[in-house]
Amino acid sequence: MELAIAVAALGMLVVAGAAAVGPRLRIPAPLILVVLGIVVSLLPFVGVVRVAPELVLVGILPPLLYSASVSLPAMDLRRELGAVSVLSVVLVVVSSLLLGWLFTLLIPGLDYAWGVALGAVISPTDAVATSIVKQSGVSHRVTAILEGESLLNDASALVILRAAIAGAAAAVSVWNVLGQFLWAVAGAIVIGVVVGRLTTRLRARVTDPTVNTVISFTVPFLASLPAERLGASGLVAAVAAGVVVGRRAPRSLSPQHRRNDEDNWATVSLVLEGAIFLLMGLQIAGILSAAGGPQAGVTALGIAVVALVAVVLIRTALVAPLLGLLARRARRGSGSRGRVEEMQRQLEAGEPVVVQLPRGRERRFDQSRGRRAFDPKRFQNRLTQVLADIDYLTSSRLGPKEGVVIVWAGMRGAVTVAAAQTIPEGSTGPGDELRTLLILIAFGVAAVSLLVQGGTLSLLIRLLNPAADDPDELAEERGKVLRMVQDAADAVPQAAGESRKAHMLRRLQASRDALLDARDLGVYDSAVLGHVLATLDSGQITLEMQGGPDG
Repeated sequence: MELAIAVAALGMLVVAGAAAVGPRLRIPAPLILVVLGIVVSLLPFVGVVRVAPELVLVGILPPLLYSASVSLPAMDLRRELGAVSVLSVVLVVVSSLLLGWLFTLLIPGLDYAWGVALGAVISPTDAVATSIVKQSGVSHRVTAILEGESLLNDASALVILRAAIAGAAAAVSVWNVLGQFLWAVAGAIVIGVVVGRLTTRLRARVTDPTVNTVISFTVPFLASLPAERLGASGLVAAVAAGVVVGRRAPRSLSPQHRRNDEDNWATVSLVLEGAIFLLMGLQIAGILSAAGGPQAGVTALGIAVVALVAVVLIRTALVAPLLGLLARRARRGSGSRGRVEEMQRQLEAGEPVVVQLPRGRERRFDQSRGRRAFDPKRFQNRLTQVLADIDYLTSSRLGPKEGVVIVWAGMRGAVTVAAAQTIPEGSTGPGDELRTLLILIAFGVAAVSLLVQGGTLSLLIRLLNPAADDPDELAEERGKVLRMVQDAADAVPQAAGESRKAHMLRRLQASRDALLDARDLGVYDSAVLGHVLATLDSGQITLEMQGGPDG
């Protein structure tokens, strides 16, 4: 027991050291930890390290994905849902099927079902690995697409993996696989949304910030474990719960509670992220030993390199037309701006609103009572949101340079290794040689992907110099947001007999409400809104710490 505690403590020091040294060396901390883990695992006095795949898929990934999804603006995810869906579903399916065929050519006697299983394992990008992208200075839109993809594509991969394993033993229909996928996603989203809403309401009634944070640590498991038990995706459930909490928390939880959440979850994420990459590297000796030694490793590495090249080519073949579709969407939005603005004018003038439908048809909405009466305020908010979406799409276009970044940033990581190890023992035949080979290939793809793509991503971005967020534009937008929240605060008069402190708290609440209303409409950049919200929170925390009702 003492040895295990000492090893755990040493591991946390290594993780902290990598996080501190990585930025100085301009090397992402995950790469340092993977390489260090591989080197340590090959030392003669270090025993074989085996990590149960359930520890990663059930114990580590749900809180990590939850933490990432809490900070992912729901508005950005909604705007990029089309691109994210293509990358997290279509790309995973196409990659699994094509890679399955490739593996049957590279591995003599391999059944196509097992080839598809291995293809499913290496198809999804790693949510933790994409943390490298955030440090590379790419545009906010590119980061949103990559984050959304990596948070949702695990469900597609795991459903295909399970179907392929079942198909290796018996026939599996396409409709059966489709049904599994729909339930894995839809069921997980329902469970995650319910858990996110209920736990946010519960936490709104808890006054102790420490207790509140402890409850927050249980949320990803309250979502993921029931989802897995019911056959849905626990990872998607954790993501759905995180998105709900991230959207509702600023209105439901106090600034102190949310600040504690951010600080404590940042610590937990740092430790778990580091642990997942360190453990990934430490397993290499055990996997090599089970596969038959270095010769098997060389064979698996060769197949892994070919597979990784194929993965990049397939990703390129799909991202290229995707960029064209996104550009077409932006042009359509730009072309419809005039019609949307005309509807706004009609709404403000009290005239019937005419909505242009396909094929030249029209639909009129009368603002007076009648058969087609509607809520003008709600309609106005929707029009404002549409215009904000158009501005977002036209101001942050994705060209070839951004496409190259999206392709090259699609790294594989510890999820690939963990998913491969979920292949049941004995399912591939006597001796499990094939199972071990598949696991070793998966590890090779993940390791080479992290080292090559992750190690060169920053250099590639510097060479390409893709479009990035303009600091001057962000500063100008920040000024607009600050003026907006100040106007909202100024509109709150001091009531008779009200203390200065109570009045200031009401002003801060009015500013926060205005900010969150703007967030829901998508009028301003989500990063700018986040920074201003943090400023308001700091001001309220400072004010609440002052003694006495008058401060």
